[in-house]
Amino acid sequence: MKPTPQDAGPLIGRSVARREDPRLLTGRGRFVDDIALPGMLHAQFVRSTVAHGTVTCVDLSAVRRVPGVVAAFTADDLDLGDITAELGRPPEEFVPTAMPVLARDRVRYVGEPLAIVIAQDAYAAEDGLEAARVGYTVRPPVLGAEEALADGAPLVHEEAPRNTLVDVSLFATDGIDEVFAAADCVVRVRARTGRQNALPLETRGAVANWDGREEQLVLQTCTQVPHQVRTVAARCLRLDERAVRVLVPDMGGGFGLKCVVGREEIATAAAALRLGRPVKWIEDRKDALTASFLAREQRYDVRAAFGADGRILGLDAEVVCDMGAYSCYPFTAGIEPLMASAEMPGVYKVPSYRVRGRAVTTNKAPTAPYRGVSRPQYVMVVERLFERAARELGLDPVEIRRRNLITEFPYTGVNGITYDPGSYLESLNLCERVLRDEGWYARRAAAAAEGRHLGIGYACFNERTGYGSAAFAQRKMRVVPGFDISEVRMDTSGAVTVTTGTVSHGQSHETTMAQIVADELGLDFAKVRLHQGDTDRITYGWGTFASRSITIGGSAVRLAAGRLGEKLRRLAAARWDIPWEETELGRGRVQRRDDPSCALGYEELADLAYLQAHLLPKDMEPGLTATATFDSFNDGTFSNATHGVVVELHEGTGQVEILRYVCVEDCGVAINPQVVEGQCRGGIAQGIAGALFEQVTYDAQGEPSATSFMDYKVPTAHEIPDVAIHHLETPCAFTGTGAKGTGEGGTIGAPAAVLNAVNDALRPTGVELDNTPITPEAVHTALRQTRPLEHT
Repeated sequence: MKPTPQDAGPLIGRSVARREDPRLLTGRGRFVDDIALPGMLHAQFVRSTVAHGTVTCVDLSAVRRVPGVVAAFTADDLDLGDITAELGRPPEEFVPTAMPVLARDRVRYVGEPLAIVIAQDAYAAEDGLEAARVGYTVRPPVLGAEEALADGAPLVHEEAPRNTLVDVSLFATDGIDEVFAAADCVVRVRARTGRQNALPLETRGAVANWDGREEQLVLQTCTQVPHQVRTVAARCLRLDERAVRVLVPDMGGGFGLKCVVGREEIATAAAALRLGRPVKWIEDRKDALTASFLAREQRYDVRAAFGADGRILGLDAEVVCDMGAYSCYPFTAGIEPLMASAEMPGVYKVPSYRVRGRAVTTNKAPTAPYRGVSRPQYVMVVERLFERAARELGLDPVEIRRRNLITEFPYTGVNGITYDPGSYLESLNLCERVLRDEGWYARRAAAAAEGRHLGIGYACFNERTGYGSAAFAQRKMRVVPGFDISEVRMDTSGAVTVTTGTVSHGQSHETTMAQIVADELGLDFAKVRLHQGDTDRITYGWGTFASRSITIGGSAVRLAAGRLGEKLRRLAAARWDIPWEETELGRGRVQRRDDPSCALGYEELADLAYLQAHLLPKDMEPGLTATATFDSFNDGTFSNATHGVVVELHEGTGQVEILRYVCVEDCGVAINPQVVEGQCRGGIAQGIAGALFEQVTYDAQGEPSATSFMDYKVPTAHEIPDVAIHHLETPCAFTGTGAKGTGEGGTIGAPAAVLNAVNDALRPTGVELDNTPITPEAVHTALRQTRPLEHT
């Protein structure tokens, strides 16, 4: 018989084959668009064609006459509550904005939904859209942060003066102005990052129907946060929360785009309730590119003070984030400026710090979290500051980082955050050594002699993961994510079902969660199954975002499995009439410590717990089920990494070619190293995309310029290099497994490393680039100024 993974020892730390793959690779996955219910109708949305305007009329009379159209509803027809995300901050710091499910008297971006059309099929629904007639009084659009903040600018929301939704100064060290005045070197970076689309392979979608037997609305949707969708749907539809069940089938990516509550899924549910028939909505790619939640557009103006020895003395930052037309639920428009403000010092020992973070509203699609949430941007800016200071002080760029990295743990930073142990210096040293040993420094010098433009760039960073309730409460969110709940249940065959509040959208939860449970119970890996994405199975869960699934969800799973294991041990001990502490788990059985040959298999114990309950001790309940809740009441745990990149700039075209990419990462104990490497590579690909290619742009009227992949430039496999990944391991103390989060690190480090490598290659020109994406035009213009300059 072929040995099972359990026969070979512990599963944690092993690259067990992904359990999801056979189903997904053979077409047996079940995604939202695969769902077909009897009598199902199809929905599409009438969307605003202007960026800013007053709605004078929405005429759907012709829509209802289109063949195949069953119904069409406006906001007045459905009478739904608004979606409003809030922070518990004073009015001068935060202004809430109510986002109607369907716009009523005002539209604030091109693509905002105004009405829903329901038809027999998707084609008829599209035909119905063309018959809609919407009248507007057009208002001047506000299309950028500078324009939004300008005196006399049109207001996107009348209640938000100067178009400012968030204005918070979290930190201001006493005497910081004197620190800058006395510094030997002060450097400044003004940087902008382009607006991006998260681009999950599967666009958003939902299928809603009323289950008359259960008296329950069943909403099947590809969301990262099913319980939050349930809460908002119940409130907007004015239903008891029990009367809404949200189910998540297989999901083709999310990256943060799907960790907020969308308007369309609520409107689809409302239409299904109104019509008494199932309704499906699938977002087309045009709407996904232009009208879905976007991300990333930020502006930084940051100064850093350094001593003559290269030690950083202070950081002074202004952060402005263009959040689009509305706050997203539940995170609000504060998600990006608050993240940047709180965590900008990162891996460096910054003794004094001042920051102001603002979120402005513009006439663009609203912003949601996207993999990394501000960290790719502020890491890029801070790393540029170190590069610039190294040049000004005549120091090696790697050496100046060495002098400033946190090396003693735990370390409480100027931002009040306590960092748990990491390998910040070790990862930098290893990354540099790999590139030197591979000969890239010598190749760079040889290329310069030949008139070619090679550059080497680094980025050092950490990724805060395991955010618990305490960490989110510091942002003063009205809805405070954090904890997670898990149930582990054994049936009479000795097999185990694990239920969790997290939701996989490609991260291999079915595999990694099973590895945790199998190790905790000493159980065959094949005997463990995961159930996720069902709001009726777990009281409440916070879903998957911020690299929380293993740190928070996995910790809850481990605790629940441990409690089930204790039940099994107590049950066996009662049969032997010995203290339960004298038993142990392993190989699918409970055995005596003093005599391992004396054992009871899990099947025997399960039979006793379920089928012979009259034999149980009086203080023991029937069944084998355990539930656990886990929350992190500290500042979370920090993964860390260093990325090293080698690029070549091509003079004729301005193209940036990545020749080598090295990632040295430390996410604590890797539950499944193969999965970790996949997360790193996928994140790095998205980070490179933001550094070199992707950007959402608008014309002067606020019309999105990229409505298809013909216009929105996405890198292919040709542009993404092979990535060499080296692992370090600094276990986390509180997750039980030693694991830290790893979902966003690749995306965080890539833009900074690529930009630094490009600037290293541009050193002969004297030109420095600080904005992303790095366009071929900017590179080509810089290279035309090339003059010989030796690299150090």
